[in-house]
Formats: sequence, C-alpha cells, structure tokens
Amino acid sequence: LPDGQHLPLPPVILGELGKDPQNPTVCFYGHVDVQPARREDGWKTDPYTLTEIDGNLYGRGSTDNKGPVLAWINAVETFRALKLAIPVNFKFIIEGMEEAGSLGLEKLLEEEKQCFFSDVDFIAISDNLWLSKKKPALTYGTRGNACFFVEVR
Repeated sequence: LPDGQHLPLPPVILGELGKDPQNPTVCFYGHVDVQPARREDGWKTDPYTLTEIDGNLYGRGSTDNKGPVLAWINAVETFRALKLAIPVNFKFIIEGMEEAGSLGLEKLLEEEKQCFFSDVDFIAISDNLWLSKKKPALTYGTRGNACFFVEVR
C-alpha cells in the first residue's frame, strides 16, 4: 500500500475433477472480484446484493465474472445430475485479484507449472460478457492467435 503496509493477497482457488488419462484435461480460469460500485453510479439496487427484477438478476460481478464461473460449475453439476460421464478432466483456477492486475497469479502459475498444471491440455478463459440480451460473446483468442469456426445450434 502507499503507506508501506503489506496485506496478504486473497488465496487463489485451485480445484480438479477427474484424472482419467484417456481424457484431455481442460483448465478453466475465472475471477470473482469486481470493480468498486456505489448506488450513486446508477444502480437501482445495492450493487453487492444479487437482486431479481422481472426475471433478471442484477448485481455487481454477475457477468464479470461470477456468472461465467458459475456456468462451468453448473455444467459439471448437470453432468452429475444426469449421471453422465464428463468427457474431460477439469482443473479450475479462480482468483480474486483480476481487477487489480492479478497480483500474485504469475508467481503461483510459475510455482505450479510442473505440478498442478503439468497435465493441462487446454485452457478456457471464461472472463467474457453478453453483447446483448440474446447474444453472448465468444472470446476465441487472447494474448495470441487462434482461428476457427464455431456453429452453435
């Protein structure tokens, strides 16, 4: 801090589900911290209390990035509820410092690259948004190149 005080960083959550060597391992990244908000900024309700209005949910971080994090968790929960085999091994990395530049994350990744992350085949960064009420964004490349075609029905 500017006054020289040091505060501990919040822990980064690492989790895994499945260790089948026949399945690829997908690591998904998400964050649960948010930018500051006040009612005076234009919120109709307390920004830090998830509130339903006419079937819509309003709350700070509900789309950036708690909603996408919950989408992954709900997908796993759905596979389990339907008693379906999950076709991949999952690794999760959820942090609470993204809005402040992911302080401490690079060090953790470096420390765990030969252990926790050693078998990761794919990484999905679920820090995205919806472009409108009916049109989600599909982020297909960050910090590099990725070119492909996706058709969703």
